[in-house]
Amino acid sequence: MNSLDIAKIVLVLIGAPILGCLLAGIDRKLTARLQGRVGPPLLQPYYDVMKLFQKDNMVVNESQNLYVVMYVVFVILSLLMLVFDADILMIVFVYTVSSVALIVGGMSTGSPYARIGSSREIMAILSYEPILILYALAIYLLTGTFKLSALDNISNPLLMYIPLIFISMLFVMNIKFKKSPFDYSTSHHAHQELVKGMLTEYSGPGLAGIEIGHFYEYVFLLGLMFLFWKVNIIIGLFIALIAFLFVIIMDNITARVYWQWMLKLSWTVLLIISVVNVLYLYVAKIKLI
Repeated sequence: MNSLDIAKIVLVLIGAPILGCLLAGIDRKLTARLQGRVGPPLLQPYYDVMKLFQKDNMVVNESQNLYVVMYVVFVILSLLMLVFDADILMIVFVYTVSSVALIVGGMSTGSPYARIGSSREIMAILSYEPILILYALAIYLLTGTFKLSALDNISNPLLMYIPLIFISMLFVMNIKFKKSPFDYSTSHHAHQELVKGMLTEYSGPGLAGIEIGHFYEYVFLLGLMFLFWKVNIIIGLFIALIAFLFVIIMDNITARVYWQWMLKLSWTVLLIISVVNVLYLYVAKIKLI
C-alpha cells in the first residue's frame, strides 16, 4: 500500500463525513429557503450528532446498536470500494447489505412503527436495486469489465451512452435519500404517521451513528452520479451537484406517495427505459475500450 492509497483511506474515513455533514446542512438550508424560512445553521447536523452522543444509550435489545455498527461499516466499505475503483457490481451488493442491516435493526425492536417502516424499506430496495444492477451491467457492456478503473481509459463520458439510466438514477437518488415523494420508510418530517419509521426506537449514540452513516451515504450516492462524467472531474462534480439539487427540489414540490405507486413507477417506467438503454448498448455493440 503506497502513500496515495493511505491518503485515499484517510480522506474517506475523515473527509467524507465532514463533506456529508455539510451537504446535509446545505440540504436543510435550501429546503428552508424554498419554504420561505430562514432555516437552521449550516452546521446543524453536526450539532445534532454531538447532542445525541451526550444522551443516554437507551436500547430495546442488546443487538440493536450492533446493526447500526454494521450499517456504518458497510456504507464506509462501499465508499472505499468506490474510491479505489473496485468492482461496481460488488459495490452495489455491499451497499445493499448496509440497508439490510438497518432493516433488521428496525425489525428487532418490536415496535409496530419500526416494523412497518422496515417493511417499506424492503419495498424501496426492490424498487431501486434493479436500476443499480442495470447501471453496473451498462458499465460492463461499455468497458468489458465491472472494474471502475476501466473508466479511466475512456475518452467519452458514460452519460453520452446511458442517458436513460442517468434519468432512472436521479429517481434512485430520491428513494435512497428518503425524500418526497418516496419518504415513507423513515421520514425526516415529524408529521408522518410512522413518526421515524424503522428508526423510531433509536436514540442517543445509536441514532448518532445512523446520522454519521447518512453523512457517508450522501458522499457515496453522489459518487455514483459522478461516474457518469468521470472523464472530467469538474463536470463530474457538476453532474453530482445537479443530482443533489434535483433531490432537494423534488422533495419540496412533491407529496409523499404510497409504496405501491413507487414500486409501479420503478418497475415500469424506470426499469423499462433502463432496459432499453442496456439493450441498445448490447445490440449496437458499443465498446469504449
